[in-house]
Amino acid sequence: MMNEPKLNILFPVLNEKLRLERGIDKCVKYLRKLSSTEGTVLEPGTYRLTIVDNGSDDETPRIGRMLEEKYEEVEYIRIEERGVGIAFKTGVAHSNARIIGYMDIDLSTDLKYLEYTIRMFDEKPYVKYVNASRFHKDSKISGRKWYRKITSAGLLVLLKIIFRMRCTDAICGFTFMRKDVADRLIGRCSDEKGWFFMIELLLRAEREGIGIIDMPVEWKEDYDTTVSIKKTIRNYIVNIVRLKKTFIKEKRGR
Repeated sequence: MMNEPKLNILFPVLNEKLRLERGIDKCVKYLRKLSSTEGTVLEPGTYRLTIVDNGSDDETPRIGRMLEEKYEEVEYIRIEERGVGIAFKTGVAHSNARIIGYMDIDLSTDLKYLEYTIRMFDEKPYVKYVNASRFHKDSKISGRKWYRKITSAGLLVLLKIIFRMRCTDAICGFTFMRKDVADRLIGRCSDEKGWFFMIELLLRAEREGIGIIDMPVEWKEDYDTTVSIKKTIRNYIVNIVRLKKTFIKEKRGR
């Protein structure tokens, strides 16, 4: 399909039989319309959607393969290890696109920000990493549950105190970067396989002075989320402690 791939969107999925087809259908429709527009930032045949199924045991594999057959732009990859981190690393290793990133299959971040993101990479060479933010002062958020607001705000406070994080959000579910930057950062990150891998990726990008855009977005909560809040919080705490120790050792040159 692609002679010169420009954009690769990764969709890490785990047991997403209820949302996978709807999310891919909507994204393909948007990208086809965008690529057919005169003067577009994305030419036809220069983008790919990669479903990275990390260990689903429901109907997700069947739906993923069906979508791969249905759409020329879509490919399905199956790995047996679970976790957004391992899914992202697998997708990046598999891709040769110039711009690569991941989106949550619920498409909580409005799809119009794909065009904005591509345009920033095209027009601003210093931009290497685009980090969508729900907490930017210009963002518009709807449907956010109170307890998820608390857990997200708590995580953000910890990251800012412990790591002096400058971005206003750590894990919005919409992150893109230039492929060479993704390869370099992944090579320096830990073997964490879950959500915290994406946080470590951002923190390392900040530490290295990589050109990051903290992008305000329109974001809508998906009430059918499969994320376990308690498990996620425990994972965050363990990994914050681990990563802080790692950064201290790296600073000392060990």
